Amino acid sequence: MKEAGTKDADRFVRVGTLEELAARRMTVVSGGHPPILVIADGARCHAVDNRCPHLGFPLQRGTLEDGILTCHWHHARFDVASGGGFDLWADDLPTAAVEVREGEVWVSTTLRYAEGQAHWRNRLRDGMAHDLGLVIAKAILGLRAQGVPPLELIREAALFGARGREDWGAGLTVLTALGNLIPVLPEESSYLALYKGIAKVAKDCAGQPARRLGQPLDPPPPAETLARWLRHWTAVRHRDAIERTVLAGISARLPPATLAEMMLAAATDRVYADGGHTLDFINKAFELLDLIGWAHADAVLPTTVEHLASARGAEESTAWRHPIDLISLSADAAAEFPWAIAMGVRSARRWDGTVSLAEAFLGDSPSAIAQALIKAIAENAAPADLGRALAYAASLRVARFGTSNEHSDWEAAHHAFTYAHATQRMLARLAAGGRTPTAESLRAVLHGAMHVYLLRFLNVPPARLSGEADDRLDDLPAEAGAIERGFLDALDRHGGIEMAGRYVARHLTLGHDAGALIAMLAQAVLREDAGFHSYQMLEASIAQFREWGPTREGQGILHAAARYLAAHSPTERADLQTAVVARKLMRDEKLY
Repeated sequence: MKEAGTKDADRFVRVGTLEELAARRMTVVSGGHPPILVIADGARCHAVDNRCPHLGFPLQRGTLEDGILTCHWHHARFDVASGGGFDLWADDLPTAAVEVREGEVWVSTTLRYAEGQAHWRNRLRDGMAHDLGLVIAKAILGLRAQGVPPLELIREAALFGARGREDWGAGLTVLTALGNLIPVLPEESSYLALYKGIAKVAKDCAGQPARRLGQPLDPPPPAETLARWLRHWTAVRHRDAIERTVLAGISARLPPATLAEMMLAAATDRVYADGGHTLDFINKAFELLDLIGWAHADAVLPTTVEHLASARGAEESTAWRHPIDLISLSADAAAEFPWAIAMGVRSARRWDGTVSLAEAFLGDSPSAIAQALIKAIAENAAPADLGRALAYAASLRVARFGTSNEHSDWEAAHHAFTYAHATQRMLARLAAGGRTPTAESLRAVLHGAMHVYLLRFLNVPPARLSGEADDRLDDLPAEAGAIERGFLDALDRHGGIEMAGRYVARHLTLGHDAGALIAMLAQAVLREDAGFHSYQMLEASIAQFREWGPTREGQGILHAAARYLAAHSPTERADLQTAVVARKLMRDEKLY
């Protein structure tokens, strides 16, 4: 849809005489442009887009009364003079200039909005404020057509979400996960990713009170004091004190790695806090700031405060206490970390035991798992490699998930993997920021390993990994496009779990482009009415696949993703329909 200022902005076409228009009252002008409805309203003439902005219904079939044009499809009403809609869900109508020349009416073929270039920005904000999916989708398309980069839209949604509710919500997790993926997605999937992420944030904030803004300590204490205070306030669940301490660290301009280390220590003082969500959300908050800029840290990081203050630790869970007291075992193991770290520094050797450590994490003895981790630390294993081992082990719990388990058990395996991914990313962040390993930060790996141990029965009997010795995959197509179509077809049916894994394995073993495979997985999620767990699984799997590349381990990680996504497909795809409707409206395609 063209705005004023384009090369044909001054091109007018004759509609008829004033008397002719008054007799017809509404006249449609067609040609090499969108249909324009010219309305004679008393002594005045107005011109608007003839397509209802809601779903494209022809407005000449509507009713004009007292300067208000009503669409008969969903009863949306518009002011014919300005194009303004009285029903926010329907959007505004673009208008066209009208001139009367010696008793004849001429109309411009260029449609425009009363607000000009600001229209789509205002509509994006209105769409988020009122949780209007179609308005959000159209605004994204309008802004992208004006050259607004995706990160600018993500920033707008992130700040809306950070201020629009009291704590970090699932919507911000989805927005961040998809924001991380947008650079590797094709244009159509990039649009869907922006729409799904921003719409999830809007839905998360709908009906929620706005977050009150706290104040930092002034002047802020030293970093060591803030770190100590943060752990204390978290232990006693003093929400306001946690927030002021975090804000003090931000106002003191502490490096992101220092802030991450502080918050990681506080989060892991409780074992596997809130089923892994606390650490996961903190990691996503840091990743969101990487996307939108650290100038917004004071808006984003405080959203995680509620999770630090209210999370329950695994020490309150029977499964972690009986028949084996994993809490005491973990505390004893963590007490050996300072010694192991010192040994690793002295050894200065290069550690290459990531796969063997992952295999140890899948063992049946929690004591042996803890000792394997201590041994790896003492052998100078990089913290991020410890996190990689944990993430790979956790992915195999998903890859080998037995479908005879209850469907809800998929989420237990999923949480272990996304927690492990968050742990790996946080430890990598500390290393990139020059922070040396600490016993507190490495506890995250230990806690994740204990949870992976607790999930061992979800793999009894273990599901077969596609492409193993007894599954040659030769019955599947060899051409990349046919494999991708077969995968998506498998997800169109309930029970396509094993076939989905086989198609992914086939794609990788034949050496086809990994980027196309990633785009295929993204398409599989973006077309569904996916819950935030599916978005987490998609993004974490792709990130961990990049850590390993097209190796046996990388294949296992994407195999896990394929099985999980297939288990949660298909859905009604109502969100996709909204996105497609918006695209058709912006392309001047008919919908009715």
